[in-house]
Amino acid sequence: MTETRSIPTPDGPAIDVYLARPDGPVRGAVIVIHEIWGLVDHIRDVADRFAALGYLAAAPDILSRGGIEPSIGAELFAIMNSDDEEARVAAQPRMRDAITEARAPEYAGWAVGALTGVVDLVATEPGVDGRIGVIGFCFGGTFAFLLAAADPRVRAALPFYGSAPGAEQLGRITAPVLALYGQHDPSLIEALPAVEQTAREAGVALETVVYPDAAHAFFNDEGRRYHAASAADAWARVQAFLDAHLDAG
Repeated sequence: MTETRSIPTPDGPAIDVYLARPDGPVRGAVIVIHEIWGLVDHIRDVADRFAALGYLAAAPDILSRGGIEPSIGAELFAIMNSDDEEARVAAQPRMRDAITEARAPEYAGWAVGALTGVVDLVATEPGVDGRIGVIGFCFGGTFAFLLAAADPRVRAALPFYGSAPGAEQLGRITAPVLALYGQHDPSLIEALPAVEQTAREAGVALETVVYPDAAHAFFNDEGRRYHAASAADAWARVQAFLDAHLDAG
């Protein structure tokens, strides 16, 4: 069963949260944070996949406030993932303009507060019993790190090709983290050794997986960079990680 719930945020308009509920017993909750395209069909599909596994899945829209409503995100995604290079180049200025507000530091502060509200929401749901994880992709991968740093109720964090926060915030993470990357993602791969060292020094349980044949956004099966073998392996790892750390047995 699915529904869309509107919840208030600490400073700003309410946000929509797509909720996908399992048919049977609830094994825990997973917050699914979208890419820079917003709450598009692909992210709803990921939430539905978690519900099929027995998890209550909550996918919030934290980009409409910044000007990327789902319909706009879907349109930009289609252009930027088309085979028409000329169209992709022509759309780049529009893409930069669309994401400008969402990349401001104050926007990140608001978004983390909004995501904490999503934790509040799922924490009250029957059967969750404090078993809460977060997964995010690209833009959402960064916020998966940030939410885990901000809210100790998060018991498992799974950032896909997200930028890790600085040492102070990274050191606040108490949940185990499984971070997944494609080797052909230069800026994140170059930064990864320093992130791993910082996590070790801070005592953060960070496990990283780098797929040698994959690039950024390899999990999105609607995009040009989708890599089926890497995505399948990653999905299996996600399930095992949640089983281990949300006591979902």
